[in-house]
Amino acid sequence: MRVVQEVRVWGEPDEATVAQATRCAQAWDAAAACLMADAHRGCSMPVGGVVAYREHVSPSGAGYDIACGILAVRTDLRADDVRPSLPKVLDDVVRQVSFGLGRSNPRSVDHELFDDPLWHDDRRIGRLKQRAQAQLGTVGPGNHFVDLPAEEGTDALWVAAHFGSRGLGHAIGSGFLNLAAGRPFGDKAPGEGMDQPPTLIAAASELGQTYLRAMELAGRYAYAGREHVVGQVLEILGAQATKSVHNHHNFCWLELVEGEPAWVVRKGATPAFPGQEGFVGGSMGDFAAVVAGVEGEEAALALHSTVHGAGRIMSRRAARSRVTRSGEVKEPGRVSREMMAERTAAFGMLVRGGDVDESPHVYRSLDAVLAAHASSVAVRHRLRPIGVVRPARKWWNRTRTEPEPRPAGFGGG
Repeated sequence: MRVVQEVRVWGEPDEATVAQATRCAQAWDAAAACLMADAHRGCSMPVGGVVAYREHVSPSGAGYDIACGILAVRTDLRADDVRPSLPKVLDDVVRQVSFGLGRSNPRSVDHELFDDPLWHDDRRIGRLKQRAQAQLGTVGPGNHFVDLPAEEGTDALWVAAHFGSRGLGHAIGSGFLNLAAGRPFGDKAPGEGMDQPPTLIAAASELGQTYLRAMELAGRYAYAGREHVVGQVLEILGAQATKSVHNHHNFCWLELVEGEPAWVVRKGATPAFPGQEGFVGGSMGDFAAVVAGVEGEEAALALHSTVHGAGRIMSRRAARSRVTRSGEVKEPGRVSREMMAERTAAFGMLVRGGDVDESPHVYRSLDAVLAAHASSVAVRHRLRPIGVVRPARKWWNRTRTEPEPRPAGFGGG
């Protein structure tokens, strides 16, 4: 760890990412700011950034994909039990789980969170309920996934699901960013810029209290969604869960920072208090891990946080070819489908969906980023994914509800 311009830095982030974190650190209410080793530029606040504010919450920090996170469960199966039928298992996941932008669930999912008083107390939130009910238990676009990893040493099969609060979180994030800027809640997503200062709302204010209630609701929604999807996959496998690891990595928590209460905003960063476990995914050609926080000075300096993944080294725009409506390649990307297929096949990963902007080529090595945090987290289980389902662009227009425009990098998930 080193300190760069008031920011505690792990790993080797680029200057633009450090500049974003510095801008957050210099906000008048900031108590501390950190960059995890998987950090890269986001909108306003870096993905892989952690900032503590004494009396404010930050909707630009939690972002549009509020409560994006990962649920991972160890099953009572061995990976070898599944390998012969793995293609069919992944095909069944594609058929039964809804992936992609704006997708709705063909089967309605009921949950007690829809009885929360906030749906009735705040008409703005109440208007989001119907779409939230339709989307509960669906997986978003981009880097979200359902993963089947095998545990090293035991061959135990795990199931992992990575996504957040879907259109509900997007509407809450954009709505409160609008309100903080004096715009109507229902205006279109404001599209905050990369170099914009953080948006802060006094936590004790009426607006801040309403945001916190809405954020917590989005958190419960994300938990329920991931539990539903993992339950679907367990049913496909005919398996039972024997262990569960579940947390958010886009959220605001009230915690003690150097003995004083502060709102800790993690954007693409996993909570890692001593003994607390978290699942950290690599790329489609890399290992994943279950990690746990370790007591110590460095853990406190990191605000008890660690990486949430391997971290991008290439933007989506750079990876993908730009194509005209007629199909002509306007600008070639740096990654081809053939390159992605070769890398995933070499790793032994069977893939459904995905696009070149999620190829292993665009990510760091997970071992490298975890090594930077070796003093504050321990690897408890090392996992080798054998199959993954990711959203594919061609799926995005099936059973669409309202679209969810998301500036690249804003959510951090």
